[in-house]
Amino acid sequence: MTAHPRGETPDPAAGDHEAGEDTGVRAADPPATPDEGGAEAADDNGGSEESAPGTQEAPEAPALSEAEAELAAQRELRRRIEQRKAEKAGPVAAGTKLSGTAADLLAAVRAVESGEKPGTDFFDSPVSAPAPRRTAPAAAAAPAARPSPAAGQPAARAASPEAAAAVAAVLAEGGAPEALAGPATATLGEGAAVLLREDPWQLLSLPGVRPEQADGFARALLGAECGPDDERRAAALVGWLLERAALRGHTALDADEARKALEGFAVTDPGEAVQHAVAEGVVLVFQDGVDATGAEEPGGTGEEAGEEGPQAGEEPVRVLLGLDRYALAEESLADGLGRLVNSCDKGADWSQAAAAAPSPSAGELIRAASTSGLVAHSGGESARAEPAALIAAAHGLGLRALGTAHSADGRRRLAEAVGDARSAVTLSALLSGEDGPGRDADGAFALDLLVVLDAPQLDVETAAMLVESLADGTRLVLSGDPGVLGSAGAGRVFADVIAARACPYVVSRTPDPGPIGELVSGIGIGELTQVEAPGKEVVIVPVRDAGEAVHRTVQLVADSVPRAIGVPSSDTQVITVGHGGSAGTTALNAALKQRLNPGPGRFGGFDPGDRVVHVPAPGRAVPGSVVSADAEGLHLDCSGTPVVVAPDRVEASVRHSWALSAHQAAGMRWPAVVVVLPGDAAQGLSRPWVYTAFSRGERHLSVVHGVDQALPRAVAEVPAQERTTRLRPLLEALPGPDAS
Repeated sequence: MTAHPRGETPDPAAGDHEAGEDTGVRAADPPATPDEGGAEAADDNGGSEESAPGTQEAPEAPALSEAEAELAAQRELRRRIEQRKAEKAGPVAAGTKLSGTAADLLAAVRAVESGEKPGTDFFDSPVSAPAPRRTAPAAAAAPAARPSPAAGQPAARAASPEAAAAVAAVLAEGGAPEALAGPATATLGEGAAVLLREDPWQLLSLPGVRPEQADGFARALLGAECGPDDERRAAALVGWLLERAALRGHTALDADEARKALEGFAVTDPGEAVQHAVAEGVVLVFQDGVDATGAEEPGGTGEEAGEEGPQAGEEPVRVLLGLDRYALAEESLADGLGRLVNSCDKGADWSQAAAAAPSPSAGELIRAASTSGLVAHSGGESARAEPAALIAAAHGLGLRALGTAHSADGRRRLAEAVGDARSAVTLSALLSGEDGPGRDADGAFALDLLVVLDAPQLDVETAAMLVESLADGTRLVLSGDPGVLGSAGAGRVFADVIAARACPYVVSRTPDPGPIGELVSGIGIGELTQVEAPGKEVVIVPVRDAGEAVHRTVQLVADSVPRAIGVPSSDTQVITVGHGGSAGTTALNAALKQRLNPGPGRFGGFDPGDRVVHVPAPGRAVPGSVVSADAEGLHLDCSGTPVVVAPDRVEASVRHSWALSAHQAAGMRWPAVVVVLPGDAAQGLSRPWVYTAFSRGERHLSVVHGVDQALPRAVAEVPAQERTTRLRPLLEALPGPDAS
């Protein structure tokens, strides 16, 4: 590791990640992305989350989810999940709108609250049977031809002019920007104007709107009728709190936390407000058993656990609130994973393939997959060769095997490791039907084995759709590096599967080589150590302030790394903590553009040759470059794929990408990476952030270091942010493969 004295020209060996192959990055700028360290999400607040409807600038319209394109082939799966909910229908006493499991849980919680029954009465209930099983489809002689998706953005969901005009009139009357009319109509439907007039706090369902702004809108419309304890306000606030929690990765929120947050919004009786939100069906209520010895205090207050608290020997009851979409996704995912575990066909003989594996860890993974329908596998970059060996072994046995990755760069690396370009696809392309095998009449993939790389990037809704697409007997392997940042969406699927011990778990013993591998391995266990780097694989560049950090970064990318390491600027990537600030992605991209591709920004701030990242959907970022622009929109080249972004979508979904956030860079690697740590980035650092950023470089890593002791302190003392989810207990409750 080489350190440069302050003020000296950096030694020729500092670089950053390549702009080469990239398609499918972590959450990009326009939609706010929750960072495990918190800083990245805070910087994104300037986008969709913190925009005030009462200020001069209206919040950006929510980015159209590429789900509208990708989920075109998934609507049948969505319908199936909704049908499952409907089949659980059953009236609930007290006039609530809940049904099925949620209603049973609500009744159980109320029984505990009233003292009618102890909490332990509800922890020994029999588990439900696994979901009905499908038979794997036979391999088709030739996959059915699928139309390729349009290169451009999916068309916006058009609202009728009358509906938009009516909403704009209500917004103007309430003092909110008329620019919110489009998002309001898209979110609330054609009747948005009537709904907003009857319940002004529905404005909180729009991205970027905060409670104080919704309160001002309500006061303007309702006058004296408006008050802090209005039931409509209470229900909207509870839903808003859970949506905010989902942005931080949580699929559920502790009821106590919700009550405390409501107190901060001047709600007189937070408990009553939560009960009203549950009764109105805004949120669902669940109870979890919490290990009394492992928790500092019970999740619920005296109301949940009784005035005296849990009796000796009893398990405290933790009350969780959840949004319907995440509750359904977690239940569907748990059922689906249980179905795969219980339907594994152990007929094939994998022993010779395991014996011929290229490494002991690869052999262990092959043996685990031979006997289980679900396997978890973890390791660093070098360990990706082990799932590749598993796919090759399955092919040798005549099985239909496929691997998926989070990005196009990951797909390329997997295909090279397997030696077959057809054996790897991106997860988004698989789900949309753009690539991969065909489906049967039930929507199941024609596969015997599916390997999902970059599994920590898998959010619960995507995972549920994926598992719903797997037929009985299909083997699923979830593989990834547990040290990296988690998914942009809600949930922690990979971590929950491992923690629940729901399947065999293979930990790779293959270390990442070289000084960068040694450095990153130490970070993974909380140690930031100096490493020997005779080839200047790791270089530290001290800086005094943000201005110097920007200057040194441009110098490294444009001159030092290409000259000394031999990595061109186009293959060097800059990674920084957040988008805002004096050395965030915005400032760095401006400086790098001026040096590497100066121009007037004729096309919405972009010029031909600019490096950009396109965000077709929250949680997906596709790196590319600008080709041209015309009346159709901005023309991009994304790893060889032409993409046209409509003019009205450019500002919200395209940004320069010489510098990215660590979340955006997850799942990809470049020959050289420059990690920028200005002084104001200290609070945004965490061990997963440092681990993710430092592990993106293949040949070279430069660290523009201005945070002093905050870096080793973050590595040693700031672990991953915990996410509240329900998937782990749901998996733990499932019957094993030997259960009747």
